[in-house]
Amino acid sequence: MEARVAVSSHGEEATKYIQKKHIQTQSQIGAVPHLLAGGIAGAFGKTCTAPFARLTILFQVQGMYSDVMVLNKPCIWREGLRIVNEEGFRAFWKGNLVTIAHRLPYTAVNFYAYEHYKSYLKSVTGFQSRTDSVGADMCVHFFCGGLAGVTAASATYPLDLIRTRLAAQRSTIYYQGIGHALRTICRDEGFFGLYKGMGATLLGVGPSIAISFSVYEAIRTYWHSKRPNDSTTMVSLASGSLSGLASSTATFPLDLVRRRMQLEGVAGEARIYNTGLVGTFKHIFRSEGLRGLYRGILPEYYKVVPGVGIVYMTYEMLKELLSDWSS
Repeated sequence: MEARVAVSSHGEEATKYIQKKHIQTQSQIGAVPHLLAGGIAGAFGKTCTAPFARLTILFQVQGMYSDVMVLNKPCIWREGLRIVNEEGFRAFWKGNLVTIAHRLPYTAVNFYAYEHYKSYLKSVTGFQSRTDSVGADMCVHFFCGGLAGVTAASATYPLDLIRTRLAAQRSTIYYQGIGHALRTICRDEGFFGLYKGMGATLLGVGPSIAISFSVYEAIRTYWHSKRPNDSTTMVSLASGSLSGLASSTATFPLDLVRRRMQLEGVAGEARIYNTGLVGTFKHIFRSEGLRGLYRGILPEYYKVVPGVGIVYMTYEMLKELLSDWSS
């Protein structure tokens, strides 16, 4: 009995130490280094997993242009070989420049907003993280993560839409780059064409980031309480990977719907859905079934498991580094 109490006490002390160190790190770095850490982490993680990100997008939009027989047998390796044979190996990173241009501000705002929403909410409510209030702690992380995701997505949405359109191009190249895509969309579809599918994006990104942050914080805190001597870098990598897996599984259908809506009417093609978020969702479900809403989930898993882990790991490492420099 005494041994169990000692272990429990040790775990609580370790958790409190980690939380105290985390708070000190946040206070020691300013806004610019904080934004820089988040931006670099997001761009690096996306670049590392760009091939799977492109495969995910290509599978997600197949239902817009392919017949049912093709849709029933999606194959990652066959599609990968097609890209290499028809477009070359570098095509796996098609649209990655705009991805970086999107991820630098997106992830920077995401992490920065999350930390500030969390600090503000705790200061207003007087809530403090404790080992005996895991449920309340997760609620704070969930709520603040959702707000941060919506804030970041709203601020950078046109870049996300352009990234999707560049990555979805195959043999026919309609957009020549970021600037050309921006001008063409505004000319053909009007200024608000840059915000096509934004409703589905915000509806999906809020819960996605909320789940990601809350699962990440919960796993990391629990891990440190049980194994306080483990490497912070490896804990962040593993916790981030699991959080990415959870958030992608829960919100993937909304992500697929927003991709379809972003590509609606590209290059003057006839509109397939033109019925809004709910109508698009129903159309996909009727024509492709439940599996259609999870088309591309396998390359998505291949992407998010290492990708999200890399983002969180890089972010934590850069925060520590910048904290050491500023101290």
